[in-house]
Amino acid sequence: MATKTTGKGTAKTATKKVTKAATGLYKCKSCGMVTTEKGHLCSPQPIKKAYSCEYCGVTVSNPRHVCKPKVMEMSYVCDACGRVAVEKGHLCKPKAIKK
Repeated sequence: MATKTTGKGTAKTATKKVTKAATGLYKCKSCGMVTTEKGHLCSPQPIKKAYSCEYCGVTVSNPRHVCKPKVMEMSYVCDACGRVAVEKGHLCKPKAIKK
């Protein structure tokens, strides 16, 4: 589990929690929106796993979800593969992103 330190010295976790499908989560086949009420979707599909983003709080079915608050904190890019991360320890060849 990765943590980051905020300006006040407290740590904020940067992981996503997994929710089981038993809660009745559905994803729209057209737009990708995730909800518990399939009546709000035009083409609902049941999903097996859902993830709750620790940065923005939205529930998504994609574990690689990247939201605006997380993008704003991205500080490093991998020189080998091009992935971006908040902490340099998450990359094999980290390079600081100029802001």
